Amino acid sequence: MKSGSNLEKVLKGGHFAVTCECGPPRGPNPDDLIGKIDHIKGFVDAANVTDNPTASVRMSSVGASAILFRHGVEPVMQMVTRDRNRIAAQGDVLGAHALGIRNMLCLSGDHQTFGNHPHAKNVFDIDSMQLLHMVRTLRDEGKMDNGDPIDGKMGMFLGAAANPFADPFEFRVIRLAKKIAAGADFIQTQCIYDMDRFRKFMEMARDMGLHEKCFILAGVTPLKSLGMARYMNRSVPGMSIPQRILERMKGVPREAQAKEGIRILLEQIEELQQTEGVAGIHVMAIEWEEKIPEIMERARLIPRPQVD
Repeated sequence: MKSGSNLEKVLKGGHFAVTCECGPPRGPNPDDLIGKIDHIKGFVDAANVTDNPTASVRMSSVGASAILFRHGVEPVMQMVTRDRNRIAAQGDVLGAHALGIRNMLCLSGDHQTFGNHPHAKNVFDIDSMQLLHMVRTLRDEGKMDNGDPIDGKMGMFLGAAANPFADPFEFRVIRLAKKIAAGADFIQTQCIYDMDRFRKFMEMARDMGLHEKCFILAGVTPLKSLGMARYMNRSVPGMSIPQRILERMKGVPREAQAKEGIRILLEQIEELQQTEGVAGIHVMAIEWEEKIPEIMERARLIPRPQVD
């Protein structure tokens, strides 16, 4: 069954896709979220809505995704298995579909000790691959996890995340293949700075034919400062920022580092557009959504394709 997803149509039409992230607010007031929508509308094909990121409480991804949809931005609803068993997960997927949501990113989620409720209990009834398989079964077979039929048909374009840089490096592509086998139609990678290592990752993926089995969107994040670069390199698991980028950021005045970070990002986007098997980019301009229009314009990625 066709999902009805604009993102799916863009990718299957052979266009270089663009997605971004749009984090939900910390409370019930949607004004901040609507402000972000105003920055990204018309500049991306879809926007990820995070699900209690870093295990910290935010507006639900289902609710925030519905707000994006209502305001003319196609959401990619993220769902983590940290907080839901298979009953709750299936119920939320069915509810999301009823609200018009047609893209979903399946994740396991950060451990609760990283967030603002470290005393909370993890659920992890299933992992991200089992969630992919379960939702694919809902979509393709019209059956719940226990085999019961669902009432009506469901379309959902299914995604998963991949980290090309975590150790052991050789296992990264094998894990990617498992997620595709479980049901991933598209992949969004963690943010990339080490282009040499990413080229090797893509070479391994192409050798296995994975780029022909799903759409791979390369994750990119603009650096705001040298301090941000150093922090990410030191403290974010699986993150690798080459020394040449650190030196480049260090070589400009502090007030010019954000502009230099965007220049680096634009160079990466240009290279990624030429990388075989990369079907698009996932721009993580976290709490910097106002820069999305500038980035897309300078990367010559607007206007976005109109697909039927």
